[in-house]
Amino acid sequence: MTVALSTQGLSRSFGALKAVRDVSFSLERGARHALIGPNGAGKTTLVNLLTGALPPSAGSVYLEGDEITRLPQHERVKRGMTRTFQITTLFPGLTVLESVVLAIFERKGIAAGLHTRVANRTAEIDEAVHILRELGLERDAGAVTRSLPYGKQRLVEIAVALATGPRILLLDEPAAGIPAAESGEVFGVIAALPRDVSVLFIEHDMDLVFRFAERITVLALGSILAEGTPQEIASDARVREVYLGDEARRA
Repeated sequence: MTVALSTQGLSRSFGALKAVRDVSFSLERGARHALIGPNGAGKTTLVNLLTGALPPSAGSVYLEGDEITRLPQHERVKRGMTRTFQITTLFPGLTVLESVVLAIFERKGIAAGLHTRVANRTAEIDEAVHILRELGLERDAGAVTRSLPYGKQRLVEIAVALATGPRILLLDEPAAGIPAAESGEVFGVIAALPRDVSVLFIEHDMDLVFRFAERITVLALGSILAEGTPQEIASDARVREVYLGDEARRA
């Protein structure tokens, strides 16, 4: 398969603390890939390095073969890499439809011209409605975003992310704070995204990881401890000892 995103020898230190250590990682195009590990394993730091939120101490990041190690965050977004937590509270006072339309405007470079009535932008509205329909949010289009239940707000985040036209979607604990009855719905939407969108997600709920991930990378002490299919990870003695424990036996 074609590699969408990769790193070579990626490292990040904070003084004497080595948060990420010599990580060489590949995200295949169309992947549904989970990043797991104990607290302090370096998961969020690694995603920060991928998105450009942090510069690496050493190593390189590649987007579809092009090195982007020193590229700023907004340029990575323009090239198709979107991280949902960066969008969480961008438009809390707008309706769901307005939030998605505004993200489409930003992608097209017309956000600065919003003196033009939004109602006149039928192509952008049609695209936004299509995204909302795909995510099961069409009935909530007129609701103010902050008025929605938290699970639906997370779906709105994904809708706004999709409006940026991503090829790579990075999700930092998309089920965090969502009732168990709703978290499966959120992950069902993620799993059903078009295969031209590659997904890397951090998640602590192992039931969700083993249900929805097709490949899993395990970090421990900033390094890759193991990588493989859910079945391979569940049966890996090192992973069970360091992280999974009883979760692996239930998988």
